[in-house]
Amino acid sequence: MNKLMKLIKSEAFKYLVIGGCTTLVNLVAYAIFVKVLHWDVTLSNVLSIAISILFAYVTNKLIVFQSHCASWKGVMYECAKFVGARLATMVIEVGGVFLTVNIIGQDAMIGKLETQVIVIVGNYFISKFLVFKD
Repeated sequence: MNKLMKLIKSEAFKYLVIGGCTTLVNLVAYAIFVKVLHWDVTLSNVLSIAISILFAYVTNKLIVFQSHCASWKGVMYECAKFVGARLATMVIEVGGVFLTVNIIGQDAMIGKLETQVIVIVGNYFISKFLVFKD
């Protein structure tokens, strides 16, 4: 039981749970934009990523990395680093979805899911070592 509790309290486990929630926010927004509103795949992808970046910053800061900033300026700097890093991985995500859907011809949701795996792993290392480092 102690090992299970230790696992649940670990940073990596929290990141996976929050990452799953962030991915869910991203995918639900994307599905609504593409399947319900019939918006363009690329526009839908960019908007769903933007929504998930905001969700991810707040949840990673408070729950996963428990980051504390001494000033409002510190919060803004940390947020800017987080958003900048996520924008970099957004390029990978948008390019990956464009490649899998528009070039290869996969289903929009399958292409999105495949690309998400790469992005989640990259985002963890960026957050841990560049954004929320001690």
